[in-house]
Amino acid sequence: MKVIICGAGQVGWQIARHLSSEKNDVTVVDNNPDLVRRATDSLDVGGITGFASYPDILERAGARDADMIIAATFSDEVNMVICQVAHSVFSVPRKIARLRAQSYLDAIYSDLYRRDHMPIDVVISPEKEVAEAAIQRLHSPATFDTELFLDGKAQLIGVSLDESCAVLNTPLRQLSELFPTLRAIVVAVRRDGVLFAPEPGDQLFAKDQIYIFTHTEDLGRTLEIFGKSVKKRERVIVIGGGNVGLAVAKSLEERVDRIRAKVIERDRDTAEKAADALERTIVLHGDGLDLDLLNEANIDKADAVLAVTDDDKTNLLACARAKAAGCPMTIALVNDPTLGSLMAPLGIDAFVNPRTTTVSSILRHIRHGRVRTVYSIGDAEAEVIEAQVLAPSPIADRRIRDIEFPEGVLVGAIKKGNEVICPTASTKIEEGDVIALFCMAVDVPEVERLLQVSIDFF
Repeated sequence: MKVIICGAGQVGWQIARHLSSEKNDVTVVDNNPDLVRRATDSLDVGGITGFASYPDILERAGARDADMIIAATFSDEVNMVICQVAHSVFSVPRKIARLRAQSYLDAIYSDLYRRDHMPIDVVISPEKEVAEAAIQRLHSPATFDTELFLDGKAQLIGVSLDESCAVLNTPLRQLSELFPTLRAIVVAVRRDGVLFAPEPGDQLFAKDQIYIFTHTEDLGRTLEIFGKSVKKRERVIVIGGGNVGLAVAKSLEERVDRIRAKVIERDRDTAEKAADALERTIVLHGDGLDLDLLNEANIDKADAVLAVTDDDKTNLLACARAKAAGCPMTIALVNDPTLGSLMAPLGIDAFVNPRTTTVSSILRHIRHGRVRTVYSIGDAEAEVIEAQVLAPSPIADRRIRDIEFPEGVLVGAIKKGNEVICPTASTKIEEGDVIALFCMAVDVPEVERLLQVSIDFF
């Protein structure tokens, strides 16, 4: 597949890294020569320096025979023009644009993106994706990572194990014997900084970070088995009233289970806009690091703090200060994944990585076969892929033990009709099933081959 990626920032570079590692023909376009050089030096991609909205630049990048163009520059308007030029001049079949401004995303203006208007096939909103990820973290308080799959009936959760976990030093194969009715399976373990897919005989140890697939109905029981308690969050403080913070606060207002939220925003104009947009949420103007202001917001009575400003260090420090002031749960928005190692020393419970959520959103529209969802784990170390099984697929009508999955691949859950089941070696995968697979990054191409059929490219 020939892909042009416009914008060589964090998201563009990460997408290029994914696609080039899977032997796609990738060209990166950016008006910053240093970013283009970084991509071409570190990745197996071509690079063009110039403004990606210019037709001659897109032509040099190979737009005339491109299969897809991904517009991920920092400007919404440039991304929209890129898609228009790609459609009108070069007839590129698939166009994906990253748009931030809320006005472009309102449902009442959705006709704007029809092919006879502004031809964009897929619109990705980082702020919306990040806000949804933050809400999921909030409602899975004992986890450091979480994502829903299989129409919301299965959930991937990341849990840090401590001495309170009752199943430490127990071979994983024995978990099904100890808890025969539990619909949950451990699909990945991070130990001493290394992520791997476990074998049935592997044991779990304190300080391991594990990823578990569980039926959403069994979430509470799964957390208890792995030593985590579940407490409903009723009072939340959001630090940062920009696009992400506002989206989080609006989402909390719209929930049926009433959650009382307060927003703290440093910029007066932004705070006033947030106050105007929200109906039941109190907006405080001030610095989220100010202990007096946090006390005014009743930080000691809050169930959780979400720090979602546009500065990673501010978010980390705000969470650390909130924790020290007595807040039991803190979630930080962190763009730089290398800062994730500071979570434990600072006592931060979870973090949301905008790059990871945006990359996951874009990847789900790129994968071959009948792929429905892709979720990126860690610093692009692994993926969870949800896909429908088609009749000509190499895995259709075969039992899991008979399928030659790579060592770094585990089946986490299967949806048969309306029922989600926990897979075993004897489970038969049939046409029409929807499966959720954990796979290490190096194994993604082989997983795609197993899912793909020639007549169903997209």
